[in-house]
Amino acid sequence: MTADLNGRARPAEVFASVEPATGTEVAKFTNMGAESVAEVVSTARDASALWAAGGFSVRRRALLAWAGELSRASDNLVDLIHRENGKPRDDAYMELVIALEHIGWAARNAHRVLSTRRVSSGPLMANYQARVRYEPYGVVGVISPWNYPLFAPIAPIASALAAGNAVVLKPSEYATAVGQELVAAFHRANPGLDPGVLSLLTGLGDTGAALVDSGIDKLEFTGSPRTGRIIGQACARSFTPVVMECGGKDALIVAADADVEKAADAAAWGGFSNGGQTCVGVERVYVDRSISRKFIETLTRRLATARAGSSDSTYGPMTLENQADIVRRHVSEAVASGARAPLGGVDRIRGRMIDPVLLIDADEDGPAVQEETFGPTLTVKVVESIDEAVDRANGTPFGLGAAVFSQSHGQLIADRLRCGMVSVNSVLAFVSIPALPFGGVGASGSGRIHGAEGLLEFSRTKSVATKRVELPGLNGMLLERAPMTIPILKLMTRSRFSWRRGGVR
Repeated sequence: MTADLNGRARPAEVFASVEPATGTEVAKFTNMGAESVAEVVSTARDASALWAAGGFSVRRRALLAWAGELSRASDNLVDLIHRENGKPRDDAYMELVIALEHIGWAARNAHRVLSTRRVSSGPLMANYQARVRYEPYGVVGVISPWNYPLFAPIAPIASALAAGNAVVLKPSEYATAVGQELVAAFHRANPGLDPGVLSLLTGLGDTGAALVDSGIDKLEFTGSPRTGRIIGQACARSFTPVVMECGGKDALIVAADADVEKAADAAAWGGFSNGGQTCVGVERVYVDRSISRKFIETLTRRLATARAGSSDSTYGPMTLENQADIVRRHVSEAVASGARAPLGGVDRIRGRMIDPVLLIDADEDGPAVQEETFGPTLTVKVVESIDEAVDRANGTPFGLGAAVFSQSHGQLIADRLRCGMVSVNSVLAFVSIPALPFGGVGASGSGRIHGAEGLLEFSRTKSVATKRVELPGLNGMLLERAPMTIPILKLMTRSRFSWRRGGVR
């Protein structure tokens, strides 16, 4: 922080993005203030009308061109994600592939999902035509996180753009270089479009706060529940609708009839890919006692050679230094409360580099089970039944994703879980299917991105009733009705409803 002429604190004018593995500077960016944010939003608003008027075909071409440009720039993007985020390059490429699939789906399906549709007007209003229209909000703000710096912003951006909105992106200050590149790629692919169709804001928390207060028409936020509550309160003051994705404490249930080898592989990937810094990553496992020993031994063996590091590692470092402190607290408190750590406990934490930590039978009321760790740890609890597993899986304030391994009862177990998404005999699969909506319940947020629901999330619904013909004597919406109106309505109502008897007894 610096000070103005009156001695009051003010944000620094620039900030740096750095490599978490080495501390090397990636780039410097302007810390944009409220005035600059207002200018960007105003430019986006000017661009939004023409973008919406272009129709689905223009938007489809622009989005697919963007996907093509991102694909051609994949080597540079992968390297930039690796440097700024720390994840291995292969994982960065996987992130790009999924992001491109979501752009393609939104581009190709917006017309089908959002076209005006006719609905039945019903017998009472048979002389009317009823239609449902979907119209863009105007300007949508997107505040995106650092853990998936390409995919996390692209998914809501693609849906919002396909629905006809202009978008203003404020990426995390820890992922600004990636955010800058994805916006630049859109404009390289579409040089004829108004630059305000997709805009970039660079800055720290105050920049995001200025975006919330800038008069945008809708906001999509991905981040922590604490920040989400603050943003939700700010949006409520202006009735700005908001989509919230606020993390999870996702559980994996391993039933007695599960394929243990595959379940262990899935738990290892779901818990430790991206260094555990995945909102829908597996953080808790509930395994049936009959197969628990084999499962724990198999999972321990899978993780024995996994290591945190930089280029030649299983996964990268903690992107945020204070995230390592959270991991240390969760692990130390779990071990102190009686959890077993077959791979080792706090000794696995080497600054931002944290090797896999496996906690067996941790206290279910402790922070390692109840709070989002967002690091390379996994708790495993032995249970006596599926009922116990479901109760414990549903036993946190979160409700984002979940997973079930069972060869015969997977769907039935999945239906009992309080969450927004479930994978059966896999983990995180719903993320890679663009047609499936993404979002949670409870402390995990509200609203949906991805799929048809994501397109609808960024569209205002307008109902239109058009009178086609006049039906003499049947218009009840008059101060002075014809004498026959009510008798005819009574006859119609009785013929449709009064003959029905009985019901639930």
